[in-house]
Amino acid sequence: MSIIYHSSDKMYDVIQEDDRILQIMSRMGLPLGFGEKTVGEVCRENNVDAVTFLALANYTIGGKNVAGYYIDKVSVASLMDYLIRCHHYFRDFLLPYVRRLLIEAVNYSETNKVAFLIIKFYDEYVNAIEHHTKIENTKIFPGVRQLLNGYVNPDFHISNFVKSHEGMDQKLTELRNIVIKYYTSPNPNHQEHIYTALEQIIRLGATMKAHCELEDCLFVPAVQLLEEKTPVGKMSFPKKKNLEMEELSEREKELLSYVVQGLTNKEIATKLFISINTVITHRKNISRKLNIHSVAGLTIYAIVNDIVSLDNIKNSMFD
Repeated sequence: MSIIYHSSDKMYDVIQEDDRILQIMSRMGLPLGFGEKTVGEVCRENNVDAVTFLALANYTIGGKNVAGYYIDKVSVASLMDYLIRCHHYFRDFLLPYVRRLLIEAVNYSETNKVAFLIIKFYDEYVNAIEHHTKIENTKIFPGVRQLLNGYVNPDFHISNFVKSHEGMDQKLTELRNIVIKYYTSPNPNHQEHIYTALEQIIRLGATMKAHCELEDCLFVPAVQLLEEKTPVGKMSFPKKKNLEMEELSEREKELLSYVVQGLTNKEIATKLFISINTVITHRKNISRKLNIHSVAGLTIYAIVNDIVSLDNIKNSMFD
């Protein structure tokens, strides 16, 4: 096993070595324009967990051999946020994009039986992906959020979902084979369209396979470790009106509301007319006072104590 990227490496150099890192940056909310800053500096300024970013970057290069090194180091909350952003990317861009290419390539109509079946087959694959992500969004991720806040739901076990990826890539492989074996373009001038669509199907398959393997090799083991560390039934996040807890100042409450709505340290500093270092100091004080160190936990606290509404949180997730 070899760890290639480190927090002291310049972000630009990391991207130069493998442009797949750009996708990780995008889905972790890291902006471009970072100049000569290191990975650690870029992550710190944007409130992104550097270890999780490095885990993803090194996993992209080293695969399963690297995952074991990061299982007890990665931030489960940050990794889960990354996976959720991936789901949005798949649903809102990648899957519709490939479908548009297919429709343009196969002269789609109900009278063209092979073309009709190709699109129908692809739509069934998309439905399977959407069903899978729905399970993760409604069952797995809420269960993990409870774990992050110190509570183990006795009905939730991440191991129950380990096999949920089985057969996910089989449909896409079959679709590729159907196109190759049985589709003949009625217009020889459109051959390039079908080859382009076929290439994107293959890339889609590779992307989805890599995503599933990341969940199986890094996310699931990290959650299992979290389950082992959290006693069943223990609830550790603070309740409303807890008198033993230090109260937050009005400034801290205001800053907390921006944090749980997903603003970066830089964006918060701009809104409050303070420096980024002051934002970081406030955040440390908030976490110390509340004894909550994850954004998920802070979000629950903010909602329970009427610092921010649930609607604000929902809206910020889809901005």
